[in-house]
Amino acid sequence: MRRREFITLVGGVVVASPLGSRAQQPALPVVALVNLRSAEVSVRVANAFRKALNETGYVEAQNVTVEYHWLDGRFDQLSSVMADLVRRRVAVIVTPAGNYAAQAAKAATATIPIVFSVGEDPVRLGLVANLARPGGNATGYNFSVAEVPTKRLELLHALVPQAVRVAMLVNPENVPIAARMLHDVPQAARAIGLQMQIVNASTKNEIEAAFVTLVRDGIDALFVAPDAYFVSQRDQLVTLTARYRIPASYSIREEAEAGGLMSYGTDTQEMWRQVGIYTGQILKGTKPADLPVMQSTKFELVMNLKTAKALGLAIPAGVLSIANEVIE
Repeated sequence: MRRREFITLVGGVVVASPLGSRAQQPALPVVALVNLRSAEVSVRVANAFRKALNETGYVEAQNVTVEYHWLDGRFDQLSSVMADLVRRRVAVIVTPAGNYAAQAAKAATATIPIVFSVGEDPVRLGLVANLARPGGNATGYNFSVAEVPTKRLELLHALVPQAVRVAMLVNPENVPIAARMLHDVPQAARAIGLQMQIVNASTKNEIEAAFVTLVRDGIDALFVAPDAYFVSQRDQLVTLTARYRIPASYSIREEAEAGGLMSYGTDTQEMWRQVGIYTGQILKGTKPADLPVMQSTKFELVMNLKTAKALGLAIPAGVLSIANEVIE
């Protein structure tokens, strides 16, 4: 990524100011938001972040500049992006929904405030000293809830009760998430009488090859591990599951909105809102060390009725009754 190059959401334009006017006005503080998702899939959650900033008194282009670095699954760009942000001494580095981005930021600076949201224990990741008193320069939101993968697998089983063989698609490049999924999900599968098969993929070609394996092995349903790269490849995944008629469960609503059968996980809009509030508080002078790490308390189930009908599945009334949203 070239110096100062970043992608903004629709409507964001950078305009160079004349030297005279620049000299008359103090520079706005810069908030750098770094995420491994794409700009396209992040419009809803980025709007939640922006709205929360507004609620704390900060409005883009008026009293704060927000840089959006959407890396679209390109993990290899994290270190160079962080190095550039540190060199330019931005006011706050924000890394919503990303273990790797948060760790890259922490490795790059011990002084610039960092607001993260991570799916693993932030203490174990080395981001904070403890949840109540983070210490150092980082704080944020922890959406790691041990029961979520189990609940999602149970919901998938309720949708496809005849399923016996379930595969889990894992990105081995995302080590912390992969390790947790490989521990939690097979154990949950055994508890409800399912046979679990693991398939790995970290590129488009590997995803294609994984589905060839699934079809060859007669897999009845698919559990897609939470992963930024899989979110960026949601259209490919949805196309393949439709082609091979494989019911699939995902972790965030954008995947169900793209055509996935269902998603269940943390309410990402609320998560990004909370990150925005902390960012605003830090801009006002609060130190990250004094802001306890927040814990995820809101979860959402999204069902895609159109996909269910295409797969010949009847969604049980009990599942429909607890869905936060049903896509017709």
